[in-house]
Amino acid sequence: MKTLSLLSILLLIFATSCKNTERNDKPTITVTIEPLRYFTEAIAGDKFNVVSMVPEGSSPETYDPTPQQMVNLSKSTAYLRIGHIGFEQSWMDKLQENLPKLRFYDTSIGVNLIHQQCSHSHIRQEDENHSHGVEPHIWNSPENAKIIADNVYKALEELDNKNSEYYKNRLDSLIRVIDQTNEEIQSIIEHADKTFLIYHPALTYFARDYGLEQISIEEGGKEPSPAHLQALIKLCREKNARVIFVQQEFDMRNAEAIAKELKVKVIPVNPLNYNWTEEMINTAKALCTNNDTTIQK
Repeated sequence: MKTLSLLSILLLIFATSCKNTERNDKPTITVTIEPLRYFTEAIAGDKFNVVSMVPEGSSPETYDPTPQQMVNLSKSTAYLRIGHIGFEQSWMDKLQENLPKLRFYDTSIGVNLIHQQCSHSHIRQEDENHSHGVEPHIWNSPENAKIIADNVYKALEELDNKNSEYYKNRLDSLIRVIDQTNEEIQSIIEHADKTFLIYHPALTYFARDYGLEQISIEEGGKEPSPAHLQALIKLCREKNARVIFVQQEFDMRNAEAIAKELKVKVIPVNPLNYNWTEEMINTAKALCTNNDTTIQK
Protein backbone atom coordinates (compact mmCIF):
# COMPACT_ATOMS: atom_id res chain seq x y z
CA MET A 1 0.00 0.00 0.00
CA LYS A 2 2.95 2.35 0.60
CA THR A 3 3.95 2.09 -3.06
CA LEU A 4 0.42 2.74 -4.18
CA SER A 5 0.11 5.81 -1.96
CA LEU A 6 3.39 7.23 -3.24
CA LEU A 7 2.31 6.72 -6.84
CA SER A 8 -1.01 8.41 -6.15
CA ILE A 9 0.75 11.44 -4.70
CA LEU A 10 3.20 11.65 -7.60
CA LEU A 11 0.44 11.41 -10.16
CA LEU A 12 -1.63 14.04 -8.40
CA ILE A 13 1.27 16.48 -8.22
CA PHE A 14 2.32 16.10 -11.82
CA ALA A 15 -1.19 15.93 -13.22
CA THR A 16 -2.00 19.19 -11.47
CA SER A 17 1.17 20.92 -12.66
CA CYS A 18 0.57 19.81 -16.25
CA LYS A 19 -3.17 20.32 -16.32
CA ASN A 20 -3.12 23.56 -18.26
CA THR A 21 -0.13 22.76 -20.45
CA GLU A 22 -1.05 22.81 -24.11
CA ARG A 23 0.25 19.82 -26.04
CA ASN A 24 0.69 19.93 -29.78
CA ASP A 25 2.54 16.63 -30.22
CA LYS A 26 1.05 13.31 -31.29
CA PRO A 27 -0.90 11.31 -28.70
CA THR A 28 1.00 8.52 -26.96
CA ILE A 29 0.16 4.87 -26.51
CA THR A 30 2.00 2.88 -23.85
CA VAL A 31 2.62 -0.85 -24.24
CA THR A 32 4.24 -3.37 -21.92
CA ILE A 33 7.13 -4.77 -23.97
CA GLU A 34 9.23 -4.03 -27.05
CA PRO A 35 7.75 -6.69 -29.38
CA LEU A 36 4.29 -5.22 -28.74
CA ARG A 37 5.73 -1.79 -29.53
CA TYR A 38 6.87 -3.22 -32.87
CA PHE A 39 3.37 -4.48 -33.74
CA THR A 40 1.72 -1.27 -32.53
CA GLU A 41 4.07 1.07 -34.40
CA ALA A 42 3.68 -1.01 -37.56
CA ILE A 43 -0.08 -0.36 -37.51
CA ALA A 44 -0.21 3.09 -35.88
CA GLY A 45 2.28 4.59 -38.34
CA ASP A 46 2.65 8.33 -37.83
CA LYS A 47 -0.60 8.79 -35.90
CA PHE A 48 0.69 7.88 -32.42
CA ASN A 49 3.89 7.82 -30.42
CA VAL A 50 4.38 4.38 -28.89
CA VAL A 51 6.48 3.73 -25.77
CA SER A 52 7.27 0.60 -23.76
CA MET A 53 7.03 0.26 -20.00
CA VAL A 54 9.61 -2.53 -19.75
CA PRO A 55 12.89 -1.43 -21.40
CA GLU A 56 14.96 -3.89 -23.41
CA GLY A 57 17.34 -5.81 -21.17
CA SER A 58 14.92 -5.83 -18.23
CA SER A 59 12.79 -8.79 -17.21
CA PRO A 60 9.03 -8.22 -17.72
CA GLU A 61 8.48 -10.84 -15.03
CA THR A 62 9.89 -8.67 -12.24
CA TYR A 63 10.18 -5.10 -13.57
CA ASP A 64 8.86 -2.17 -11.52
CA PRO A 65 8.14 1.13 -13.31
CA THR A 66 10.04 4.27 -12.35
CA PRO A 67 8.21 7.33 -10.95
CA GLN A 68 8.91 9.17 -14.21
CA GLN A 69 7.32 6.34 -16.21
CA MET A 70 4.22 6.66 -14.04
CA VAL A 71 4.09 10.38 -14.73
CA ASN A 72 4.46 9.76 -18.47
CA LEU A 73 1.80 7.07 -18.38
CA SER A 74 -0.69 9.57 -16.95
CA LYS A 75 -0.34 11.50 -20.23
CA SER A 76 -0.93 8.48 -22.47
CA THR A 77 -4.09 7.98 -24.50
CA ALA A 78 -4.22 4.22 -23.93
CA TYR A 79 -2.33 1.24 -22.52
CA LEU A 80 -1.96 -1.97 -24.56
CA ARG A 81 -1.03 -5.01 -22.50
CA ILE A 82 0.48 -8.18 -23.97
CA GLY A 83 -1.76 -10.29 -21.74
CA HIS A 84 -0.40 -12.22 -18.77
CA ILE A 85 3.27 -11.34 -18.27
CA GLY A 86 4.54 -10.92 -14.69
CA PHE A 87 4.71 -7.12 -14.85
CA GLU A 88 1.05 -6.95 -15.81
CA GLN A 89 -0.02 -9.41 -13.14
CA SER A 90 1.67 -7.22 -10.52
CA TRP A 91 0.80 -3.77 -11.84
CA MET A 92 -2.37 -3.67 -13.95
CA ASP A 93 -4.79 -3.32 -11.03
CA LYS A 94 -2.64 -0.53 -9.54
CA LEU A 95 -2.39 1.30 -12.84
CA GLN A 96 -6.11 1.12 -13.50
CA GLU A 97 -6.89 2.25 -9.96
CA ASN A 98 -4.54 5.24 -10.20
CA LEU A 99 -5.45 6.12 -13.79
CA PRO A 100 -9.20 5.50 -14.10
CA LYS A 101 -9.49 7.60 -17.28
CA LEU A 102 -6.75 5.73 -19.14
CA ARG A 103 -8.11 3.19 -21.64
CA PHE A 104 -6.69 -0.34 -21.30
CA TYR A 105 -6.68 -3.01 -24.02
CA ASP A 106 -5.67 -6.67 -23.76
CA THR A 107 -3.99 -7.81 -27.00
CA SER A 108 -4.04 -11.49 -25.96
CA ILE A 109 -7.80 -11.81 -26.52
CA GLY A 110 -8.45 -14.70 -28.90
CA VAL A 111 -5.05 -16.37 -28.46
CA ASN A 112 -5.14 -20.12 -27.81
CA LEU A 113 -3.30 -19.97 -24.50
CA ILE A 114 -0.96 -22.60 -23.11
CA HIS A 115 -1.01 -23.21 -19.37
CA GLN A 116 2.23 -23.38 -17.44
CA GLN A 117 3.80 -26.72 -16.73
CA CYS A 118 5.30 -28.19 -13.60
CA SER A 119 7.79 -30.07 -15.79
CA HIS A 120 8.60 -29.90 -19.49
CA SER A 121 5.81 -32.39 -20.25
CA HIS A 122 3.05 -32.12 -17.64
CA ILE A 123 0.34 -29.45 -17.40
CA ARG A 124 -0.73 -28.31 -13.96
CA GLN A 125 -4.44 -29.05 -14.06
CA GLU A 126 -5.15 -26.82 -11.07
CA ASP A 127 -3.97 -23.82 -13.09
CA GLU A 128 -6.29 -24.42 -16.04
CA ASN A 129 -8.67 -21.56 -15.20
CA HIS A 130 -6.31 -19.09 -13.54
CA SER A 131 -4.38 -16.35 -15.29
CA HIS A 132 -1.31 -17.00 -13.13
CA GLY A 133 -1.13 -20.42 -14.79
CA VAL A 134 -0.99 -18.99 -18.31
CA GLU A 135 2.24 -19.24 -20.29
CA PRO A 136 2.66 -15.51 -21.02
CA HIS A 137 5.15 -15.32 -23.92
CA ILE A 138 2.45 -15.32 -26.57
CA TRP A 139 4.21 -13.01 -29.05
CA ASN A 140 6.90 -15.59 -29.96
CA SER A 141 4.59 -17.20 -32.49
CA PRO A 142 3.48 -16.04 -35.95
CA GLU A 143 0.02 -17.52 -35.37
CA ASN A 144 -0.37 -15.49 -32.18
CA ALA A 145 1.30 -12.42 -33.70
CA LYS A 146 -1.52 -12.09 -36.22
CA ILE A 147 -4.10 -12.20 -33.41
CA ILE A 148 -2.14 -9.61 -31.42
CA ALA A 149 -1.89 -7.39 -34.49
CA ASP A 150 -5.63 -7.61 -35.09
CA ASN A 151 -6.30 -6.65 -31.46
CA VAL A 152 -3.96 -3.66 -31.83
CA TYR A 153 -5.86 -2.61 -34.95
CA LYS A 154 -9.21 -2.84 -33.13
CA ALA A 155 -7.86 -0.69 -30.30
CA LEU A 156 -6.55 1.96 -32.71
CA GLU A 157 -9.78 1.94 -34.66
CA GLU A 158 -11.69 2.60 -31.44
CA LEU A 159 -9.29 5.34 -30.34
CA ASP A 160 -9.14 7.07 -33.74
CA ASN A 161 -12.00 5.91 -35.94
CA LYS A 162 -11.49 8.58 -38.60
CA ASN A 163 -8.21 6.88 -39.58
CA SER A 164 -9.65 3.37 -39.58
CA GLU A 165 -8.80 2.68 -43.24
CA TYR A 166 -5.22 3.85 -42.68
CA TYR A 167 -4.82 1.39 -39.80
CA LYS A 168 -6.46 -1.43 -41.77
CA ASN A 169 -4.05 -0.99 -44.66
CA ARG A 170 -1.09 -1.06 -42.31
CA LEU A 171 -2.50 -4.11 -40.54
CA ASP A 172 -2.74 -5.93 -43.87
CA SER A 173 0.90 -5.08 -44.59
CA LEU A 174 1.99 -6.35 -41.19
CA ILE A 175 0.05 -9.61 -41.64
CA ARG A 176 1.92 -10.17 -44.92
CA VAL A 177 5.22 -9.68 -43.10
CA ILE A 178 4.17 -12.14 -40.39
CA ASP A 179 3.11 -14.72 -43.00
CA GLN A 180 6.41 -14.33 -44.85
CA THR A 181 8.28 -14.75 -41.56
CA ASN A 182 6.34 -17.93 -40.84
CA GLU A 183 7.12 -19.35 -44.30
CA GLU A 184 10.83 -18.66 -43.88
CA ILE A 185 10.90 -20.24 -40.43
CA GLN A 186 9.11 -23.34 -41.71
CA SER A 187 11.75 -23.82 -44.41
CA ILE A 188 14.53 -23.45 -41.82
CA ILE A 189 12.92 -25.73 -39.23
CA GLU A 190 12.85 -28.63 -41.70
CA HIS A 191 16.61 -28.98 -41.13
CA ALA A 192 16.71 -27.95 -37.45
CA ASP A 193 17.00 -29.78 -34.14
CA LYS A 194 13.59 -30.66 -32.76
CA THR A 195 14.51 -30.33 -29.07
CA PHE A 196 16.26 -27.41 -27.40
CA LEU A 197 17.18 -26.22 -23.93
CA ILE A 198 16.46 -22.69 -22.70
CA TYR A 199 17.07 -21.02 -19.35
CA HIS A 200 13.67 -19.31 -19.05
CA PRO A 201 10.85 -20.99 -21.07
CA ALA A 202 10.03 -18.05 -23.34
CA LEU A 203 9.67 -20.04 -26.57
CA THR A 204 6.74 -22.27 -25.61
CA TYR A 205 4.46 -20.94 -28.36
CA PHE A 206 7.29 -21.01 -30.89
CA ALA A 207 7.82 -24.68 -30.03
CA ARG A 208 4.10 -25.40 -30.38
CA ASP A 209 3.89 -23.70 -33.79
CA TYR A 210 6.73 -25.74 -35.25
CA GLY A 211 6.44 -29.10 -33.50
CA LEU A 212 9.50 -28.59 -31.28
CA GLU A 213 10.21 -29.56 -27.69
CA GLN A 214 11.40 -26.90 -25.25
CA ILE A 215 13.18 -27.96 -22.06
CA SER A 216 13.53 -25.32 -19.34
CA ILE A 217 16.64 -25.00 -17.17
CA GLU A 218 14.68 -23.03 -14.59
CA GLU A 219 13.04 -25.18 -11.95
CA GLY A 220 9.64 -23.72 -11.04
CA GLY A 221 10.90 -20.24 -11.96
CA LYS A 222 13.94 -20.60 -9.69
CA GLU A 223 17.61 -21.52 -10.01
CA PRO A 224 17.92 -25.24 -10.74
CA SER A 225 19.23 -27.57 -8.04
CA PRO A 226 22.34 -29.71 -8.70
CA ALA A 227 20.07 -32.75 -9.01
CA HIS A 228 17.91 -30.94 -11.58
CA LEU A 229 20.98 -29.96 -13.59
CA GLN A 230 22.13 -33.58 -13.71
CA ALA A 231 18.66 -34.66 -14.80
CA LEU A 232 18.72 -32.03 -17.58
CA ILE A 233 22.11 -33.24 -18.81
CA LYS A 234 20.80 -36.80 -18.94
CA LEU A 235 17.64 -35.68 -20.77
CA CYS A 236 19.65 -33.69 -23.32
CA ARG A 237 21.73 -36.75 -24.08
CA GLU A 238 18.64 -38.88 -24.51
CA LYS A 239 17.00 -36.38 -26.86
CA ASN A 240 20.20 -35.14 -28.53
CA ALA A 241 19.36 -31.53 -27.58
CA ARG A 242 22.36 -29.58 -28.87
CA VAL A 243 21.10 -25.99 -28.57
CA ILE A 244 21.08 -24.12 -25.27
CA PHE A 245 19.42 -20.71 -25.41
CA VAL A 246 20.00 -18.03 -22.75
CA GLN A 247 18.34 -14.61 -22.56
CA GLN A 248 20.46 -11.60 -21.65
CA GLU A 249 18.51 -10.80 -18.48
CA PHE A 250 19.32 -14.20 -16.90
CA ASP A 251 22.45 -15.71 -15.34
CA MET A 252 24.39 -17.84 -17.83
CA ARG A 253 26.35 -19.97 -15.36
CA ASN A 254 24.02 -22.98 -15.23
CA ALA A 255 23.58 -23.01 -18.98
CA GLU A 256 27.35 -22.86 -19.42
CA ALA A 257 27.81 -25.74 -16.98
CA ILE A 258 25.43 -27.90 -19.01
CA ALA A 259 27.05 -26.83 -22.28
CA LYS A 260 30.50 -27.70 -20.96
CA GLU A 261 29.34 -31.15 -19.90
CA LEU A 262 27.68 -31.83 -23.26
CA LYS A 263 30.37 -30.01 -25.28
CA VAL A 264 27.85 -27.79 -27.09
CA LYS A 265 27.50 -24.00 -27.32
CA VAL A 266 25.33 -21.54 -25.40
CA ILE A 267 23.47 -19.33 -27.87
CA PRO A 268 22.16 -15.86 -26.88
CA VAL A 269 18.49 -15.30 -27.65
CA ASN A 270 16.36 -12.21 -27.07
CA PRO A 271 12.61 -12.92 -27.15
CA LEU A 272 12.07 -9.29 -26.06
CA ASN A 273 13.75 -7.90 -29.17
CA TYR A 274 11.88 -5.02 -30.84
CA ASN A 275 12.88 -6.49 -34.21
CA TRP A 276 10.37 -9.33 -33.98
CA THR A 277 10.86 -10.77 -37.48
CA GLU A 278 14.64 -10.76 -37.20
CA GLU A 279 14.57 -12.44 -33.79
CA MET A 280 12.12 -15.15 -34.85
CA ILE A 281 14.17 -16.07 -37.92
CA ASN A 282 17.47 -15.97 -36.01
CA THR A 283 16.00 -18.29 -33.37
CA ALA A 284 15.05 -20.79 -36.07
CA LYS A 285 18.49 -20.54 -37.68
CA ALA A 286 20.17 -21.13 -34.30
CA LEU A 287 18.50 -24.54 -34.14
CA CYS A 288 20.56 -25.50 -37.19
CA THR A 289 23.92 -24.23 -35.94
CA ASN A 290 24.95 -27.48 -34.24
CA ASN A 291 23.94 -29.88 -37.02
CA ASP A 292 27.51 -31.19 -37.24
CA THR A 293 27.90 -31.53 -33.48
CA THR A 294 27.44 -34.86 -31.70
CA ILE A 295 26.45 -34.71 -28.05
CA GLN A 296 29.07 -36.20 -25.74
CA LYS A 297 27.62 -39.32 -24.13
